[in-house]
Amino acid sequence: MSSSRRIEETLREEIISRPDMILDDPDLMHALIAGNERSMGGNIVDLRGIAMERLEARLDRLEDTHRSVIAAAYENLAGTNQVHRAVLRMLDPLDFEVFLRDLGTEVAQILRVDAMRLVLESPEQEDDPNLKKLGDVLAVAPPGFIADYLADGRDSPLRQVTLRQLQAGNATIYGACGADIRSEACLKLDFGPGRLPGLLVMGSEDPHMFTPPQGTDLLAFFAGVFERTMRRWLS
Repeated sequence: MSSSRRIEETLREEIISRPDMILDDPDLMHALIAGNERSMGGNIVDLRGIAMERLEARLDRLEDTHRSVIAAAYENLAGTNQVHRAVLRMLDPLDFEVFLRDLGTEVAQILRVDAMRLVLESPEQEDDPNLKKLGDVLAVAPPGFIADYLADGRDSPLRQVTLRQLQAGNATIYGACGADIRSEACLKLDFGPGRLPGLLVMGSEDPHMFTPPQGTDLLAFFAGVFERTMRRWLS
């Protein structure tokens, strides 16, 4: 028996003993199917080959979907951990000034936003030296400002969380840095009966950071925790 025949026999025995070696290799399977089609001639339609091609295309789509689901799960888990860390940091301060300062620094950094603002409505718009001590995080606006800001000229029910893209941030809220803001998350706050509403705004220079199609469950949870924390400070 020639050397080439021994090599062929060895390969044949290997394939017989391990058929999965062929079945798991897409390139080999394509070559075998193509060879089979050529041997049948051009006048014969191989329905098995067509069925396999369709199954293969369907498998590719399923694998793409699987990868997308896994990526979304990891992203959601990362977002959950991020919000949990921000909530724990927000609950640490025992002083309101420290609470607001941390909101605009550590909490904003954890959430990876470029600006964090708390908007409170008040019928009195006078310059209060105590408010100035609280820095840029707190913005005071006249009654009705929050509803008008969230509605943005539309006659629709106000949601607890509003995500949108911007040409520039509102100067009343963001001050001088508003020119760089390209997207924002607005969290409507309810401080209880008899109190004017509040608004927590997260602004980003990334126009894709906050967009309307995104989910809002985590931000709604963050808003709920923030509401309860603020009620403690306002009581």
